[in-house]
Amino acid sequence: METRRWVNPTQPQTLYISTLLLYMNAVFALLFLGGSRLFIAFGAFVAIIVIGAQVAGAYGIANEFRWGYLLSVAVAGLGLVPFAMLLAFDGIGAIFNVSLLIQMVFPVVLFVLLVHPQSREYQRVWFN
Repeated sequence: METRRWVNPTQPQTLYISTLLLYMNAVFALLFLGGSRLFIAFGAFVAIIVIGAQVAGAYGIANEFRWGYLLSVAVAGLGLVPFAMLLAFDGIGAIFNVSLLIQMVFPVVLFVLLVHPQSREYQRVWFN
């Protein structure tokens, strides 16, 4: 009998932590949907789709599905878009905004954990 799980602590810590961050980002985005940068940048319908994609990607990673990893990388990259747009339009002044830098921590760390060589190698070898 094959078991399904929400998290997989036997995976490398980069994938395990990225799974937890994806779930955490989805919960926070759902709780604070109206004021999130995701909502402001893309609208409510797209924000709900992204939240669902975060949960699906984390579940896919936990169960070692390649589609889950690819979806998670795409969603993590999409999470960086509002900050890139803000930096592009606001210029160098946005770098000195401490609030913006604190808000950028989770999306940047999530993306870095997912594209880390240890994560990529593990998913290349073990994921279906």
